[in-house]
Amino acid sequence: MAKELKIIFLGGIGEIGKNMTLLEYNDSIIVIDAGLSFPNPEEMPGIDFLIPDFSYIVQRKDKIKGIVLTHGHEDHIGAVPYILKEVNTPVYGSNLTIALVQHKLNEHKMTGSKLIEAHDRESVSMGCFSVEFIRITHSIAGSFAVSITTPKGVIFFTGDFKIDHTPIDGKVIDFARIAEIGSRGVLLMLQDSTNAERDGYTMSERNVGKSLDTIFSQNTNKRILVATFASNIHRVQQIINCAVKYGRRIAFSGRSMENIAKIASHIKELIFPPDRLIDLDKISSIPYDRLCVITTGTQGEPESALSRMSMNEFKSIMINKNDTVILSANPIPGNEKPIYKLINNLSRLGADVVYESLHAVHVSGHACREELKMMISLVHPKYFIPVHGEYRHLKKHAELAEMMGIPSENITIPELGHVFLVSKSGINRSESVPSGSIMLDGNLQENSEMQLRDRKTISEDGIVIVLVTLSQTGVLTSAPIVITRGLNITDTVVEAIKESVSERFNSVETGEVDVNDVKNIVRKTTSKILFSHVKRRALIIPIVIEV
Repeated sequence: MAKELKIIFLGGIGEIGKNMTLLEYNDSIIVIDAGLSFPNPEEMPGIDFLIPDFSYIVQRKDKIKGIVLTHGHEDHIGAVPYILKEVNTPVYGSNLTIALVQHKLNEHKMTGSKLIEAHDRESVSMGCFSVEFIRITHSIAGSFAVSITTPKGVIFFTGDFKIDHTPIDGKVIDFARIAEIGSRGVLLMLQDSTNAERDGYTMSERNVGKSLDTIFSQNTNKRILVATFASNIHRVQQIINCAVKYGRRIAFSGRSMENIAKIASHIKELIFPPDRLIDLDKISSIPYDRLCVITTGTQGEPESALSRMSMNEFKSIMINKNDTVILSANPIPGNEKPIYKLINNLSRLGADVVYESLHAVHVSGHACREELKMMISLVHPKYFIPVHGEYRHLKKHAELAEMMGIPSENITIPELGHVFLVSKSGINRSESVPSGSIMLDGNLQENSEMQLRDRKTISEDGIVIVLVTLSQTGVLTSAPIVITRGLNITDTVVEAIKESVSERFNSVETGEVDVNDVKNIVRKTTSKILFSHVKRRALIIPIVIEV
């Protein structure tokens, strides 16, 4: 049989985040990105984040030749420690990406992993594949597209990108190399779809720098706090530049901000005068108009530094009328409500709050339609697959590719778990593989749908604990005890539960007690009373004590 090139989608398809794509040929598999995503807390209470179901990788661990990381954002590297616990394989990425992964592995107390720094235009052999790293621009330093030479042809993967002609670090996208690869023939292109609905071009990061400079110049008599994503090193650099220009000391707030700033400065991706930096616990000695605090919390996360400041629960900083707070990030879809709550709380404490809808204090790191068109023109692929986006993004991107001259029959919109066989004669669907999400609570996996249902039930309808004490012959020795949490019921309902449970046992013939049977009786009896009185289906936990 002829050997087949497979492309397998385990994440980042029909969703934002959790990116993971596999290429497989014979006995070689490479993994492109291994990210996480953050769940909607209303849908998944208590779950911290999600990673792709990578059981397909574990089952074929001997075939894995490497993990290729396009850049260092959490939605592309967050799952790496969990995979490396199961699979021994080298990891490739830029210096910043590798430094961030190393920090993650240190937090997991993992040693011995092979992390390899990749460079612009460097090609690395991984089994039957040759992977070339190509410099692009994004919202984090050290971002790559990858051109993968396979036995069937070249696969070009843009990773997350935008076309920024004036990047902060001066490292522009490598158009020349991309065009050269395109001229030699590309079998398949996979491209970032995040902004496929947006016309025009994404603004340069330097536009944010101009807006920040204006805000700093207009607030010389106030303390300035700027919240941004810790991984957006170029944004952090511009904030630092403004602080230095206007004679302010700089304090980092938030664990991720402190860690990433330390990592980035160590590898010279973040540059600032050492004497400008001050520890957060020493800022009381600095006049308000001489301080800039760079913090986390742009998405209104309850435990973030900025959220705690907005609730007056942050010991080092008390927000007041002498503060200007800049939110230098866009809301992640679904986070609008906590962000507006954050803005309201900060405003209520007297701060002036500046956010994207008022000033240009944020630009996207993803390409808009004109940039996507330019990349398609340069690469000129035979086949095209849109990735990294919800289905609506993928569909709009597919339509854009067709507009650019790629035949509709050569364009495929994938879904999670899909496997495609790729060759010069076409892209054909194969049998799907296991896919989905692994839920993580801290570092513990929560795979059980029943556990998730229980959490949702508790959050929506509360919990009822019913304690019954039985003799060895199944006789109640005292009245049941009913304890409720997260459920507002009257004493009348509590008494109805007690009476109903007592009557149920009084009608049962005595004999040897089966604890499981007793629990089922208590659960069904209590559930019936609750629903009839308050129309709630609380989580009911029976506790049986035998005496």
